Amino acid sequence: MKTLLEGYERFRNSYWQEHKDRYSSLARDGQRPPAMVIACADSRVAPEMIFDCAPGEIFVVRNVSALVPPYAPDDKQHGTSAALEFAVNELNVRSIVVLGHSRCGGIQALMKGPGSGTHDFVDSWMEIAKTARQRVCDAPNAAETDFAAQCEACEHEAVRVSLSNLLTFPWIQERVMDGRLTLAGLHFNVETGHLQMV
Repeated sequence: MKTLLEGYERFRNSYWQEHKDRYSSLARDGQRPPAMVIACADSRVAPEMIFDCAPGEIFVVRNVSALVPPYAPDDKQHGTSAALEFAVNELNVRSIVVLGHSRCGGIQALMKGPGSGTHDFVDSWMEIAKTARQRVCDAPNAAETDFAAQCEACEHEAVRVSLSNLLTFPWIQERVMDGRLTLAGLHFNVETGHLQMV
């Protein structure tokens, strides 16, 4: 906690001072970000830093492995789906980016299969990407590919699964079809800093 509060003091004394007019404008006029980024909760992958964005420029939702579940309205809690609904229907974002990354712990857990530890939520959450794992395991050269390469391939496939799942939301599909909304998949390499389209 001490480290966080010290960081806040640095923020308040430097970044806030330089950008307080922008914060005042955002507080007064509200947010109108043109883009939404769905990213992993991994501490090494901060979308605002990767895309060098100022406050108010991107609407971000982060979860384990940057996954988008399929459209499934019911009485359960759906954090990512609720964020999508707000960003698309209320904020009218014009693009949605799914941002996968290298060395993703969630993807590694998915590729290893259910572990011996107690996971009340992670295993069922990662089921969203089970078709990504299957594609990697069914690839012609899967038996000769090492685990790290399989995980990297699965990171890319998981982004593709999330992009497909986005189109199961009727109000997203409608906006994509009429050109009001674009979807993109990206993969960030934590070690090299490289960003590539998926």
